[in-house]
Amino acid sequence: MIRVENLTKRYAGQAAIRDLNFEVGKGEIMGFLGPNGAGKTTTMRILAGFMPATSGRASIAGFDIFEQSLQARTRLGYMPENVPLYGDMRVTEYLDYRAALKGVPHRRIAERVGDVKELCGVKDVEKKIIGALSKGYRQRVGLADALLHEPDLLILDEPTIGLDPNQIRQVRELIKNLGRQHTILLSTHILPEVEMTCSRVTIIHKGRIEACDTPENLLGKLRQAGGVVLEAKVGKDNGAEELKKISAVRDVTTDVDGEWNVFSLRVESGADVREEVFRLATARHWTVRELTQRRATLEDVFVEITHADEV
Repeated sequence: MIRVENLTKRYAGQAAIRDLNFEVGKGEIMGFLGPNGAGKTTTMRILAGFMPATSGRASIAGFDIFEQSLQARTRLGYMPENVPLYGDMRVTEYLDYRAALKGVPHRRIAERVGDVKELCGVKDVEKKIIGALSKGYRQRVGLADALLHEPDLLILDEPTIGLDPNQIRQVRELIKNLGRQHTILLSTHILPEVEMTCSRVTIIHKGRIEACDTPENLLGKLRQAGGVVLEAKVGKDNGAEELKKISAVRDVTTDVDGEWNVFSLRVESGADVREEVFRLATARHWTVRELTQRRATLEDVFVEITHADEV
Protein backbone atom coordinates (compact mmCIF):
# COMPACT_ATOMS: atom_id res chain seq x y z
CA MET A 1 0.00 0.00 0.00
CA ILE A 2 2.91 2.37 0.81
CA ARG A 3 6.37 2.12 -0.74
CA VAL A 4 9.07 4.62 0.23
CA GLU A 5 12.50 4.60 -1.45
CA ASN A 6 15.45 6.81 -0.46
CA LEU A 7 13.11 9.61 0.65
CA THR A 8 14.95 12.76 1.75
CA LYS A 9 13.73 16.20 2.82
CA ARG A 10 16.05 19.15 3.49
CA TYR A 11 15.24 22.53 5.02
CA ALA A 12 17.85 25.23 4.36
CA GLY A 13 20.48 22.54 3.89
CA GLN A 14 19.52 20.61 7.05
CA ALA A 15 18.12 17.11 6.52
CA ALA A 16 14.82 16.46 8.32
CA ILE A 17 14.71 12.92 6.90
CA ARG A 18 17.47 11.04 5.10
CA ASP A 19 17.19 8.10 2.72
CA LEU A 20 14.08 6.54 4.24
CA ASN A 21 13.11 3.11 2.93
CA PHE A 22 10.07 1.19 4.17
CA GLU A 23 6.88 -0.49 3.01
CA VAL A 24 3.42 -0.88 4.54
CA GLY A 25 1.38 -3.80 3.23
CA LYS A 26 -2.33 -3.79 2.59
CA GLY A 27 -4.32 -4.35 5.81
CA GLU A 28 -1.43 -3.54 8.14
CA ILE A 29 -1.51 -1.15 11.09
CA MET A 30 2.00 0.30 11.15
CA GLY A 31 3.19 2.25 14.17
CA PHE A 32 5.51 5.13 13.23
CA LEU A 33 7.54 6.13 16.28
CA GLY A 34 10.29 8.58 17.11
CA PRO A 35 11.27 11.43 19.45
CA ASN A 36 10.12 14.98 18.77
CA GLY A 37 11.96 16.30 15.74
CA ALA A 38 12.84 12.83 14.44
CA GLY A 39 11.03 13.37 11.12
CA LYS A 40 7.71 11.58 11.65
CA THR A 41 5.43 14.49 10.78
CA THR A 42 7.61 15.52 7.81
CA THR A 43 7.35 11.99 6.39
CA MET A 44 3.58 11.88 6.88
CA ARG A 45 3.09 15.28 5.27
CA ILE A 46 5.09 14.18 2.24
CA LEU A 47 3.08 10.97 1.92
CA ALA A 48 -0.17 12.93 2.25
CA GLY A 49 0.87 15.31 -0.54
CA PHE A 50 1.16 18.36 1.72
CA MET A 51 4.80 19.02 0.82
CA PRO A 52 7.35 17.82 -1.75
CA ALA A 53 10.43 15.78 -0.97
CA THR A 54 13.94 16.91 -1.84
CA SER A 55 14.75 13.54 -3.38
CA GLY A 56 13.60 9.93 -3.41
CA ARG A 57 10.37 8.22 -4.41
CA ALA A 58 7.14 7.22 -2.67
CA SER A 59 3.95 5.59 -3.88
CA ILE A 60 0.50 4.87 -2.46
CA ALA A 61 -1.56 2.02 -3.91
CA GLY A 62 0.87 1.97 -6.84
CA PHE A 63 0.54 5.70 -7.64
CA ASP A 64 3.60 7.93 -7.43
CA ILE A 65 2.75 10.67 -4.91
CA PHE A 66 4.70 13.29 -6.88
CA GLU A 67 3.85 12.43 -10.49
CA GLN A 68 0.34 11.02 -9.84
CA SER A 69 -0.60 13.10 -6.82
CA LEU A 70 -4.37 13.30 -7.42
CA GLN A 71 -4.74 9.55 -7.91
CA ALA A 72 -2.63 8.83 -4.83
CA ARG A 73 -4.55 11.27 -2.63
CA THR A 74 -7.91 9.76 -3.53
CA ARG A 75 -6.65 6.53 -1.92
CA LEU A 76 -5.70 8.06 1.43
CA GLY A 77 -7.27 9.84 4.35
CA TYR A 78 -4.98 12.11 6.38
CA MET A 79 -5.56 13.28 9.93
CA PRO A 80 -2.83 15.76 11.00
CA GLU A 81 -1.70 16.27 14.58
CA ASN A 82 -3.72 19.47 14.94
CA VAL A 83 -6.94 18.84 13.06
CA PRO A 84 -7.89 21.99 11.07
CA LEU A 85 -11.66 22.11 11.60
CA TYR A 86 -14.04 24.99 10.95
CA GLY A 87 -15.09 25.87 14.49
CA ASP A 88 -18.16 27.89 13.47
CA MET A 89 -19.80 25.05 11.52
CA ARG A 90 -22.00 22.29 12.88
CA VAL A 91 -20.67 18.74 12.68
CA THR A 92 -23.01 17.54 9.95
CA GLU A 93 -22.62 20.75 7.92
CA TYR A 94 -18.84 20.41 8.07
CA LEU A 95 -18.85 16.76 7.02
CA ASP A 96 -21.29 17.49 4.17
CA TYR A 97 -18.98 20.27 2.97
CA ARG A 98 -15.86 18.11 3.23
CA ALA A 99 -17.52 15.21 1.42
CA ALA A 100 -18.36 17.50 -1.51
CA LEU A 101 -14.77 18.82 -1.61
CA LYS A 102 -13.45 15.25 -1.69
CA GLY A 103 -15.57 14.37 -4.70
CA VAL A 104 -18.10 12.10 -3.02
CA PRO A 105 -21.04 11.88 -5.49
CA HIS A 106 -23.88 14.19 -4.43
CA ARG A 107 -26.37 11.34 -4.19
CA ARG A 108 -24.08 9.50 -1.75
CA ILE A 109 -23.05 12.36 0.55
CA ALA A 110 -25.88 11.88 3.06
CA GLU A 111 -25.15 8.14 3.21
CA ARG A 112 -21.40 8.55 3.68
CA VAL A 113 -21.76 11.30 6.27
CA GLY A 114 -24.22 9.14 8.19
CA ASP A 115 -21.87 6.16 8.03
CA VAL A 116 -18.80 8.02 9.34
CA LYS A 117 -20.80 9.76 12.08
CA GLU A 118 -21.96 6.36 13.29
CA LEU A 119 -18.52 4.77 12.92
CA CYS A 120 -16.66 7.56 14.75
CA GLY A 121 -19.27 8.08 17.47
CA VAL A 122 -20.22 11.69 16.70
CA LYS A 123 -23.88 11.15 15.89
CA ASP A 124 -24.93 12.43 19.32
CA VAL A 125 -23.20 15.79 18.61
CA GLU A 126 -24.08 16.05 14.93
CA LYS A 127 -25.99 19.34 15.37
CA LYS A 128 -23.47 21.01 17.68
CA ILE A 129 -21.04 23.77 16.73
CA ILE A 130 -17.57 22.23 16.31
CA GLY A 131 -15.94 25.01 18.34
CA ALA A 132 -18.03 24.00 21.35
CA LEU A 133 -16.94 20.35 21.27
CA SER A 134 -14.44 18.74 23.61
CA LYS A 135 -10.97 17.83 22.34
CA GLY A 136 -11.99 14.18 22.12
CA TYR A 137 -15.01 14.90 19.94
CA ARG A 138 -12.99 17.22 17.68
CA GLN A 139 -10.51 14.40 17.14
CA ARG A 140 -13.39 12.12 16.23
CA VAL A 141 -14.74 14.66 13.74
CA GLY A 142 -11.28 14.88 12.18
CA LEU A 143 -11.16 11.11 11.85
CA ALA A 144 -14.65 11.06 10.34
CA ASP A 145 -13.46 13.65 7.81
CA ALA A 146 -10.52 11.42 6.85
CA LEU A 147 -12.89 8.50 6.20
CA LEU A 148 -15.50 10.28 4.07
CA HIS A 149 -14.21 9.23 0.65
CA GLU A 150 -13.64 5.59 1.69
CA PRO A 151 -9.82 5.63 1.42
CA ASP A 152 -7.76 2.46 1.35
CA LEU A 153 -5.10 4.08 3.54
CA LEU A 154 -5.35 6.18 6.71
CA ILE A 155 -2.42 8.33 7.86
CA LEU A 156 -3.00 9.37 11.48
CA ASP A 157 -0.53 11.77 13.12
CA GLU A 158 -0.88 11.70 16.93
CA PRO A 159 -4.65 10.95 16.89
CA THR A 160 -4.83 10.70 20.70
CA ILE A 161 -2.83 13.82 21.58
CA GLY A 162 -4.48 15.88 24.31
CA LEU A 163 -7.09 13.23 25.17
CA ASP A 164 -7.83 11.87 28.62
CA PRO A 165 -7.35 8.14 29.37
CA ASN A 166 -10.99 7.24 28.65
CA GLN A 167 -10.92 9.08 25.33
CA ILE A 168 -7.60 7.43 24.43
CA ARG A 169 -9.11 4.01 25.06
CA GLN A 170 -12.12 4.84 22.87
CA VAL A 171 -9.97 6.11 20.00
CA ARG A 172 -7.70 3.05 20.31
CA GLU A 173 -10.67 0.71 19.92
CA LEU A 174 -11.89 2.77 16.98
CA ILE A 175 -8.50 2.50 15.25
CA LYS A 176 -8.37 -1.25 15.83
CA ASN A 177 -11.82 -1.60 14.26
CA LEU A 178 -10.80 0.57 11.31
CA GLY A 179 -7.77 -1.68 10.80
CA ARG A 180 -10.08 -4.47 9.69
CA GLN A 181 -10.93 -2.56 6.51
CA HIS A 182 -8.11 -0.04 6.07
CA THR A 183 -4.33 0.10 5.99
CA ILE A 184 -3.19 2.48 8.75
CA LEU A 185 0.04 4.41 9.32
CA LEU A 186 -0.14 5.62 12.92
CA SER A 187 2.15 8.06 14.72
CA THR A 188 1.85 8.25 18.51
CA HIS A 189 3.89 8.77 21.69
CA ILE A 190 1.72 6.38 23.71
CA LEU A 191 3.81 3.22 23.34
CA PRO A 192 1.47 0.78 25.16
CA GLU A 193 -1.15 1.75 22.57
CA VAL A 194 1.23 0.70 19.80
CA GLU A 195 1.84 -2.69 21.42
CA MET A 196 -1.89 -3.31 21.63
CA THR A 197 -2.79 -1.93 18.20
CA CYS A 198 0.00 -2.23 15.63
CA SER A 199 1.12 -5.28 13.67
CA ARG A 200 4.51 -3.68 12.85
CA VAL A 201 6.57 -0.78 14.17
CA THR A 202 8.99 1.59 12.46
CA ILE A 203 11.26 3.69 14.71
CA ILE A 204 12.80 6.83 13.21
CA HIS A 205 15.59 8.75 14.94
CA LYS A 206 17.40 11.87 13.68
CA GLY A 207 15.81 11.50 10.27
CA ARG A 208 16.80 7.86 9.75
CA ILE A 209 14.93 4.60 10.24
CA GLU A 210 16.63 2.66 13.02
CA ALA A 211 14.26 -0.32 13.29
CA CYS A 212 11.30 -1.82 11.46
CA ASP A 213 9.74 -5.06 12.69
CA THR A 214 6.91 -6.55 14.72
CA PRO A 215 6.77 -5.47 18.39
CA GLU A 216 7.58 -9.06 19.40
CA ASN A 217 10.69 -9.26 17.21
CA LEU A 218 11.91 -5.85 18.36
CA LEU A 219 11.67 -7.01 21.96
CA GLY A 220 13.56 -10.19 21.07
CA LYS A 221 16.40 -8.22 19.46
CA LEU A 222 16.67 -5.74 22.32
CA ARG A 223 20.21 -5.58 23.71
CA GLN A 224 18.95 -5.02 27.25
CA ALA A 225 15.91 -7.22 27.73
CA GLY A 226 13.95 -5.65 30.53
CA GLY A 227 15.54 -4.98 33.89
CA VAL A 228 15.35 -5.39 37.63
CA VAL A 229 13.55 -3.38 40.28
CA LEU A 230 15.00 -3.19 43.79
CA GLU A 231 13.23 -1.53 46.73
CA ALA A 232 15.52 -1.19 49.72
CA LYS A 233 16.70 0.96 52.61
CA VAL A 234 20.36 1.63 51.88
CA GLY A 235 21.27 3.91 54.78
CA LYS A 236 24.10 6.29 53.92
CA ASP A 237 25.25 4.23 50.93
CA ASN A 238 24.96 5.57 47.39
CA GLY A 239 22.89 2.63 46.23
CA ALA A 240 22.84 3.59 42.55
CA GLU A 241 26.63 3.77 42.32
CA GLU A 242 27.02 0.44 44.09
CA LEU A 243 24.54 -1.23 41.74
CA LYS A 244 26.26 0.20 38.66
CA LYS A 245 29.38 -1.78 39.62
CA ILE A 246 27.57 -5.01 38.70
CA SER A 247 28.98 -5.93 35.28
CA ALA A 248 25.71 -6.56 33.40
CA VAL A 249 24.00 -3.39 34.68
CA ARG A 250 23.87 -0.66 32.01
CA ASP A 251 22.11 2.08 33.94
CA VAL A 252 20.32 2.73 37.24
CA THR A 253 17.56 5.24 37.94
CA THR A 254 16.40 6.06 41.45
CA ASP A 255 13.07 7.02 42.96
CA VAL A 256 11.88 7.39 46.56
CA ASP A 257 8.85 5.85 48.26
CA GLY A 258 8.81 7.21 51.79
CA GLU A 259 11.83 5.71 53.56
CA TRP A 260 12.47 3.29 50.72
CA ASN A 261 14.72 3.76 47.69
CA VAL A 262 13.37 2.32 44.45
CA PHE A 263 16.13 1.41 41.97
CA SER A 264 15.32 0.53 38.35
CA LEU A 265 18.20 -1.34 36.69
CA ARG A 266 18.63 -1.60 32.92
CA VAL A 267 20.53 -4.80 32.15
CA GLU A 268 22.11 -6.48 29.15
CA SER A 269 20.18 -8.99 27.05
CA GLY A 270 19.87 -12.39 28.67
CA ALA A 271 21.35 -11.24 31.97
CA ASP A 272 19.62 -11.98 35.29
CA VAL A 273 21.41 -9.96 37.95
CA ARG A 274 19.04 -10.64 40.83
CA GLU A 275 21.47 -12.97 42.62
CA GLU A 276 24.28 -10.43 42.39
CA VAL A 277 21.97 -7.65 43.57
CA PHE A 278 20.88 -9.77 46.53
CA ARG A 279 24.49 -10.58 47.46
CA LEU A 280 25.35 -6.88 47.28
CA ALA A 281 22.37 -5.97 49.45
CA THR A 282 23.34 -8.63 52.01
CA ALA A 283 26.95 -7.53 52.09
CA ARG A 284 25.97 -3.87 52.53
CA HIS A 285 23.29 -4.75 55.12
CA TRP A 286 20.48 -3.17 53.09
CA THR A 287 16.91 -3.92 54.11
CA VAL A 288 15.19 -5.31 51.00
CA ARG A 289 11.42 -5.04 50.47
CA GLU A 290 11.25 -6.11 46.82
CA LEU A 291 13.55 -7.57 44.16
CA THR A 292 11.84 -8.39 40.88
CA GLN A 293 12.66 -8.79 37.20
CA ARG A 294 10.73 -6.54 34.83
CA ARG A 295 9.65 -7.69 31.36
CA ALA A 296 10.95 -5.59 28.47
CA THR A 297 8.38 -3.31 26.84
CA LEU A 298 8.24 -1.32 23.63
CA GLU A 299 9.22 1.70 25.72
CA ASP A 300 12.51 -0.06 26.51
CA VAL A 301 13.06 -0.67 22.78
CA PHE A 302 12.32 2.98 22.03
CA VAL A 303 14.71 4.24 24.72
CA GLU A 304 17.42 1.78 23.70
CA ILE A 305 17.30 2.89 20.05
CA THR A 306 16.79 6.62 20.44
CA HIS A 307 19.29 7.04 23.30
CA ALA A 308 21.92 4.64 22.00
CA ASP A 309 24.31 7.50 21.38
CA GLU A 310 23.99 8.62 25.00
CA VAL A 311 24.74 5.29 26.64
